[in-house]
Amino acid sequence: MSEKPLQIKTQLDWSAYESHGSFGDFGDAEAAPASGGGYAKAAAVCMGKRHCQRKDNGVMCPSFRVTDDEKHSTHHRAATLKAALDGKFGEHPFLNEELADALELCVSCKGCKSECPHGVDMALLRVEALAQRWQQLGRIPLRERVFAYTPRYAKYLKLFNWVGATRKRLPLIAKAMESWLGIAAKRSLPRAAAQDFISSQPRSVAVNEGAREVVLLVDTFSNHLDPQIAQAALEVLQAAGYTVHIAQPAAGERALCCGRTFLSNGLIDEARNEASRLLATLAPYAERGLPIIGLEPSCLLMLRDEYHALGLGVRVAALARSALLLEEFLAREHDAKRLELALKPLNEKVLVHGHCHQKAFGAMPAMGKVLGLVPGLQVEFIESSCCGMAGSFGMEAEHYAVAMQMGELSLLPQVRAAAANTLLIANGTSCRHQIRDGAAREARHLAQILRRALR
Repeated sequence: MSEKPLQIKTQLDWSAYESHGSFGDFGDAEAAPASGGGYAKAAAVCMGKRHCQRKDNGVMCPSFRVTDDEKHSTHHRAATLKAALDGKFGEHPFLNEELADALELCVSCKGCKSECPHGVDMALLRVEALAQRWQQLGRIPLRERVFAYTPRYAKYLKLFNWVGATRKRLPLIAKAMESWLGIAAKRSLPRAAAQDFISSQPRSVAVNEGAREVVLLVDTFSNHLDPQIAQAALEVLQAAGYTVHIAQPAAGERALCCGRTFLSNGLIDEARNEASRLLATLAPYAERGLPIIGLEPSCLLMLRDEYHALGLGVRVAALARSALLLEEFLAREHDAKRLELALKPLNEKVLVHGHCHQKAFGAMPAMGKVLGLVPGLQVEFIESSCCGMAGSFGMEAEHYAVAMQMGELSLLPQVRAAAANTLLIANGTSCRHQIRDGAAREARHLAQILRRALR
């Protein structure tokens, strides 16, 4: 088999990895492959410390925790990717099944980026590998296109709620959908709200003249599936005295989107297009120093992370500095003694599941701090890895079983064991979906608990 250098044109911007000096001395055994430039060097950040193969509390890698198989660890994925870039899998390495198998159970939790001593970003490496695979394959599979383009047809989802209901009553339809699209028959479909949030909102909601200004970024899922979450966030910010600008596209343009669903499925050009539109809308606010507040962790945190790899220019830096999750913003305001939010006692217990990206980007302490502002609220955090849903991963027929195994590691048993009157918090859309399917319980967003506590 040929091991000559490959000619690879990467689709993401890997220039941050071009300097070895930024990422340590890789040594001879772990030298970067000759092909792939910065992409190869990003894979070579893995130096074989195998921290990803531990199962201590707080160590994420969900696939390794479930399978206990080195094949499904970050280290093995990086090593296999380096072999591919070294030409060991032939001229079309991204079609190689060994590489596909290595990456298959990566749920892009970002745990490795924060927990690996050298910060291996396997989630981003996987995105590039997927994009290269579709390029070498010459097509993008139908299911991946359906998931990726969700934001484009989200406004029509409410017209198809009957499909999910019918599918639930008639298992044969679910089986047929599994055979046709590869969507797990045992998985429920998301249900869209009758009315989205943004179309009924003004661009700005002022409370008091001269009030501090913030921007509320309502993602596709909060807009179309859970508009009550966006409404709760708006009311909490208003109650705290902020003038809220709601990020919206220009009149007549399609809804704004961060590009997450496109990126996760390897459609990098489409992700870049969506990110460019969002950046054009938000940059003027960011340049004024206004906080840009998001509700869905995987969407908001993309502005701080993956946008740097999309080649969007210098404005990304200001946007990344301004982008905050709701809990991060409120905690920061509290620490600065600027938060004026009157909350009544809630003499209840709440069980909190953190989204993978909240954990990877260090947002969980902010969750604890903000929930601690509610008098009488008893807060308990679930010690868990990924819920298993991970965007579309848990929807996929071939991954449904392992997705449920991930949830059963700790999250789902603890939710089932909780008293019926215990409140559940999960800020991630996918996490709430997994809890609903796996434990028959409804979880809420932090914003909803805070609104409940408003005086």
